[in-house]
Amino acid sequence: MLQLNVMLNLLCMHNFFKIYYACIINFFIFDAMDKNFSIDHQLRATWQAVAKMYNEQAAKHDSTMATAFVLLNIDMEKGTPSTALGPQMGMEPTSLSRILKTMEDKGAICREKNPEDGRSVIIKLTDYGREMREVSRGHVIKFNNSVREYVTEEELISFFKVTTTINKLISEKSIYKETINKIG
Repeated sequence: MLQLNVMLNLLCMHNFFKIYYACIINFFIFDAMDKNFSIDHQLRATWQAVAKMYNEQAAKHDSTMATAFVLLNIDMEKGTPSTALGPQMGMEPTSLSRILKTMEDKGAICREKNPEDGRSVIIKLTDYGREMREVSRGHVIKFNNSVREYVTEEELISFFKVTTTINKLISEKSIYKETINKIG
């Protein structure tokens, strides 16, 4: 019986140390996390670099990355309802309205009444807008082709798998699930 108690005590001590070391490891991983290993930091830093690069290119054409993004999301043939653009691009209506006004002032788009719904407006590209859309498209293609020169197809597949998973976790609200505290 004494031998069994000694073995149980050793087992408990072993589990205690496993838990203790797990806590230390968690502290170093989560409390002292190097920003270079933080997923959100890498996403944010990379997106900021990409946005800066695109804005530098857009500035050469007296434009912005946001304007180029809108140009690329307007259907070339039929146009796009203004109410569909915001959700399609994940942009707030106020920001989109300001961009559309600037684009209209520069002659890149025109607004036409929606023949199916007189209350809404269809945003259409002008000839100048089509030309600028092709410029924007060219920059996007160049960026993608340049990255593909340095990244394997397998790495790209993994990248898209990771970003798809992150978007899915966020859209399904799986990261910060709210729990209901029940009293009783």
